[in-house]
Amino acid sequence: MEHELSHVREIEAAAEGRPPGRDRVVVESWLRCLNQHRLDPTARSEAFILPETALREHRQRSEALIAIARSGIESLYGLVAGQNYVLLLADRAGVTVEYLGDEAQKQELRRSGLYMGAEWSEARAGTCALGACIETGEPLVIHQSDHFDATHTGLSCTAAPIYDTLGRLSAVLDISLLSSPRAKASQSLALKLVTAAARRIEMANLMAENRREWVLRLSASPDFLDVDPEAALSLDGTGRVLGLTHGAARILAQAAGQDWRAAGGLIGRPVSDFLNVRVDRLDDLMRQRPAAERFIETRDGHRLFAHAIEPRRAPARTVPAPVSLPPPLRGLAGDDPTMAALLRAAAALAPQRLPILIEGETGTGKLTLARAIHAAGRGGPFTVVRCAEIGEEEALLFGRQTGRRQEEGLIAAAHRGTLVLDKIEDLPPRTQARLLRLVAEGSYLPVGGLRPVPVDVRILSTALPGGAEGLRPDLLHRLGGAWLRLPPLRARQDRLWLAERLLGSGDRPLSLAPEALAVLASHLWPGNLRELEHMAQTLRALVPGAEVGLADLPETIRAGTASGPGVPQAAGAVLAQVLRQTGGNVSEAARRLGVNRSTIHRQIRRMGVTR
Repeated sequence: MEHELSHVREIEAAAEGRPPGRDRVVVESWLRCLNQHRLDPTARSEAFILPETALREHRQRSEALIAIARSGIESLYGLVAGQNYVLLLADRAGVTVEYLGDEAQKQELRRSGLYMGAEWSEARAGTCALGACIETGEPLVIHQSDHFDATHTGLSCTAAPIYDTLGRLSAVLDISLLSSPRAKASQSLALKLVTAAARRIEMANLMAENRREWVLRLSASPDFLDVDPEAALSLDGTGRVLGLTHGAARILAQAAGQDWRAAGGLIGRPVSDFLNVRVDRLDDLMRQRPAAERFIETRDGHRLFAHAIEPRRAPARTVPAPVSLPPPLRGLAGDDPTMAALLRAAAALAPQRLPILIEGETGTGKLTLARAIHAAGRGGPFTVVRCAEIGEEEALLFGRQTGRRQEEGLIAAAHRGTLVLDKIEDLPPRTQARLLRLVAEGSYLPVGGLRPVPVDVRILSTALPGGAEGLRPDLLHRLGGAWLRLPPLRARQDRLWLAERLLGSGDRPLSLAPEALAVLASHLWPGNLRELEHMAQTLRALVPGAEVGLADLPETIRAGTASGPGVPQAAGAVLAQVLRQTGGNVSEAARRLGVNRSTIHRQIRRMGVTR
């Protein structure tokens, strides 16, 4: 009893600003327990074990993490099991979702909370290793009377955080003792072991998530670089950071002069912001060279040794038998798989009467596709209604009837053909109501008319992405009998094929030099196909020779290049196009790109390019 009273007095002294001689992390946790969590140091709280149903939900949410971590935690437990340690893996909420302990101590472990389903959040259990680790994000030891609640002062707990690849704390790994007669310093080895195990779990998670991306592993020593690195990060084909381990987050944050706790701000940035490394020279950091020669420097001047792991090649896909497209649809795309699937769907829908809604950004070719579907289908008149031009002039669309005099509108003009409602998001609400009869019943009421007029018309509509969501739901459901979503040009793998096709047409065909291909491959094309067509017309008018070089491209194109997750890798697109130009001749492709043949073969394997 005297021991508990002394413990309470020590906590009260900390609250009054009188340092109790404890570690800073312990005192800060005590103050959070008092001021933030409103816990009473005189109250003894039994361990809280979640009901089975609630525990099942926590384990299901952590299923992927448990699968990745299982090998690491079993290895760690094998090292400490003979010393009466219990191993706990807790989720972000502090709930134990995996547990390894001595079955002979099962009842005592459950009473103390060192058991499956126990909640060790700071708000629930007071100062403890799991809860304090969640609050601080750092590895630590909470030993015996460091605990806030006197119920736990016999325990000695050591915990380390586990971060996901986006720099967010996702779990905590803890090894605890029911009792430890030794001083707190006796747990320093346990702290090193649990921290190393958490690091290896993060490494395994990063490798599992990035099998198709570059991974750069880092170490301060060349001797352990290839077997037990200290940090790792994943990169996309343009050198932007996709994910990282906690060790890498600390290295990059320090190089950039930032706080490692804001690791999310490191994602998506070029790796060259932090490390003196070039993406096109990652091959130099692979295992072909001795580890001692694979060193790089951080932007703040620290030397590290690096091991680059190239992306695994995706397994060969079974290529479906080519589907014969109607002639109007054949020339709308090259070898882009998204467009190929869309055109197959368009070909199947073309002979039907089903209304089709075509969605896509400005300039992606919505009206061009509508015209091709019409030509591949029933034929007849092709009538386009610019919805923004209707406004209050509904007679433009429905016609007008005054007495016996009748003026036909665009609907009547489309009889036995196709009516295209261009940008249906611009339709006024009143016009939407009048259109509903046409789509639902096949008839319409002229302005001023009393009797509906039957009409035989197939309706196609176009809309910007998300634009159709503002329509009346009953009208939208009828206009969208089928949806075709055109991808933006920046996401199409055939954009270089389209560029060369446009430039190669006409009486003076032009070809593209490799450096021009590279710029066009990485350009974002905000104007999509329309921007590409305008560029082709400009180049045909201005370029005097037969080949378009980098300097010939418009300044808006040269200045508007960028890369990101939504843009296919430019290097692979350029290589594929040059191989197409050379008929698959590797030697000629190497000559045009200014590299040797082995580089071309290596890039073909790495990027999965078809010769």
